[in-house]
Formats: sequence, C-alpha cells, structure tokens
Amino acid sequence: MATLILLNKPFNVLCQFTDNEGRSTLADFVGQSSVYPAGRLDYDSEGLVLLTDDGQLQHRIASPRQKMPKTYWVQVDGEIDDAALERLEKGVDLKDGPTRPATARHLGEPEIWPRHPPVRYRANVPTSWIELTITEGRNRQVRRMTAAVGFPTLRLIRRAVGDWSIDNLAPGESRSLSIHLPAAAAKTSRGQGRPRAKKRNR
Repeated sequence: MATLILLNKPFNVLCQFTDNEGRSTLADFVGQSSVYPAGRLDYDSEGLVLLTDDGQLQHRIASPRQKMPKTYWVQVDGEIDDAALERLEKGVDLKDGPTRPATARHLGEPEIWPRHPPVRYRANVPTSWIELTITEGRNRQVRRMTAAVGFPTLRLIRRAVGDWSIDNLAPGESRSLSIHLPAAAAKTSRGQGRPRAKKRNR
C-alpha cells in the first residue's frame, strides 16, 4: 500500500523540501517524511502537487510514457479567442518541438482564492481564463503554449492530475490517500490500469 498526498501548493513555493536561499518549500506544508513529488510545479505556479512514498507510483504518475492528463486553469493577458484555443488543441511549435494535441476551452473566472501578491491589474487591458488539459510536462510548457498563440499567462493553477484534484483544498492544505497498486503493475516499470484510491482518516 502506498501513500499519496494531494497538496494545493501556494504561489511562490518551491516544489522541493529544502532551499539554501530561504524561500518557502514543501516542508512548510507537508509534515510527513519520506515522501517525494511525483512531477514538478513551478515556483510561480499554484495548485496540485502529488507526493508519494512509493517509487513505482511516483513513476506511474510522472513518467511521460503514461501520458497522464494534467488540467490547468490559466488566466491570460487579453480576451483569448476561438482561433487561439484551436491552435492550442492542435499543438503549437515550441523551441523543443511541437506539443501534443490538448483540450482547451473558455472558462469563466473561477471562484478561487486571491493570490498574494495579486496579478498586475491594467484597466485598459482585459484578461480571460481558459481550462487547458495536456498530457506532457515540459518545462514551463503551459506558459510557453499560451505565449505562442499570443496570450501570455498571468496566473497558472494546476487543478487536476488524472482523477486527483484540488477540490475542497485551500492553498497550503493537503489530504492523504492510500493507494493499492495492482500486483501486476508493481512488477513492471510501466504498469497497466489506474490505481485505486481510498481516503485515509486523519
């Protein structure tokens, strides 16, 4: 049985447990030892970080081969149009190659927590929100994708990875699940099927 922790990482928190520059890290929010992030989330991004004490589960979540969907709420500079969303869905050319097809849709401003510090406000420049789901995890990929179609990212929140989400988690809050890996999956490096999750009483 593996432990999986779902953390809603606040803005300007490093996705690691130590830092020699005095910045906030995961250690400020996760008290359990011997867990490690399954994938990364940028310092200036917010939202779901998954941590586990099981290397097999960590691999299944983070490996690009698994193509696990990651869903983001993205505030962009300007009123994004359907043409830009279509380009995001088909894939855009980045310096490290074209992106895989994605799912993108307009999103009304979500009911979420205020960010500190807030996004810069300019009265003469509107902003808009989209929901973007990708199946890869290149460095700062979402930000580069929206910039490539002409709408730079202002705020980025990872809402979900696979079936796990930050629903009912305030920034800095976490919950712990017990994951039962199928026996066959535990014997392979790639694994098959999806892990089943059960809440652990806290």
